[in-house]
Amino acid sequence: MPMFVYKCLNASGKAVKGSRDADSEKALRAQLRKEGLFLQDVRLSSEKGKGLQREVEISFFNKVSAVSIAVFTRQLATLLKAGVPLTESLAAIGDQLQSDRRQKKLAGLVFTVRRTVNEGRSLADALLAHPREFDEFFVSMVRSGEASGNLDSVLLQLADFLERQQKLKDKVSSAMTYPVIMFFITAGMVGLLMTTVVPNVVTVFEDSGQTLPIYTRALIGVSNFVGSSWYWLFLGIFGTVFGFRRWKRSEHGRRSWDRFLLGVPLVGELVRIISIARFSSTLGTMLHSGVPILQSLDISKSVMGNTRLMTVVDDVAVAVREGESMARVMERSGEFPPLVHHMVAIGEKSGQLEQMLQNIALAYNNEVETTLSRLTSVLEPLMILIMGGMVAFIVFSILMPIMQMNNLGM
Repeated sequence: MPMFVYKCLNASGKAVKGSRDADSEKALRAQLRKEGLFLQDVRLSSEKGKGLQREVEISFFNKVSAVSIAVFTRQLATLLKAGVPLTESLAAIGDQLQSDRRQKKLAGLVFTVRRTVNEGRSLADALLAHPREFDEFFVSMVRSGEASGNLDSVLLQLADFLERQQKLKDKVSSAMTYPVIMFFITAGMVGLLMTTVVPNVVTVFEDSGQTLPIYTRALIGVSNFVGSSWYWLFLGIFGTVFGFRRWKRSEHGRRSWDRFLLGVPLVGELVRIISIARFSSTLGTMLHSGVPILQSLDISKSVMGNTRLMTVVDDVAVAVREGESMARVMERSGEFPPLVHHMVAIGEKSGQLEQMLQNIALAYNNEVETTLSRLTSVLEPLMILIMGGMVAFIVFSILMPIMQMNNLGM
């Protein structure tokens, strides 16, 4: 939609200047007349970043954050609920985002969506052209809202869902921050000791001609390797990480890794409840919005992030297609806790499956926090123990030969 720069007079005869996007000069004149403004002069804007150039170039590497998408969704729902037409709502949000430098990309995205809607396409079709920002789940929800005529309510549900998912991610990220920091501190301390302290002490041992204990010789060998061949160490670490990631991206590797994770104490429990919470929340939200159950199952399984559990959901979809109970398949798999398949069974019998799924999501979202607390309570002393053990071994390997030399000297 083109951007016009205009000059007009208000009711008191005062000159007013501004810029606005409109379908045509005639449409702009009509808009201004409704506001009590009388157009005197108008021209197409040539300023970069406005008018047809207003849709900011969307970089492939610059993705809009999930938080920004959630805020945009809630703002759009609020404006639609207040009776503001869709295109005007998008324009208002785009103008607001345009004033924030950090939101330039999202602003351009909103204006692009608005232009597509103005061309007669649905909002879901307009969002479908931007899969990196609006995934299949988001588009399907919007499409169901447009079909049922309650787009504002569906968008509010979407905003709530996105915010819950972001809170869940933040909990996991904050819980993992401490172990990661401790790992790098440990690696830095050990590296510093190996490259500075140990080489200086080695010269003392060499001058003494004393036979060193095996653990001291092992420490000196590691120190020499780190000091002289550190690049091989980095290449080895890089190669290991690269090989592991490539293996994990393969179908067999991902299935094996996901199955392994589910069997790790505490970690497997955390992975399972996070996957179930995401699945239940997504499926419940989609069913509540009127999305068909088979389509909802297909989309909901993609948010689980674990191929073993996704395979069970595939079996659930087959069972539903054949008229069988979802709860029975979940129970047979052994991958879903009894609470889940019991509540799903109650929901199927009572006709309130979406409400039961939301209750499951709420219960497991709360369980995530408890499990994370247990996991961090184990990881924190474990990391301290590992760091202290490594430093103690280095100090012990250095001090013992020195003490032996002193005893011989006496």
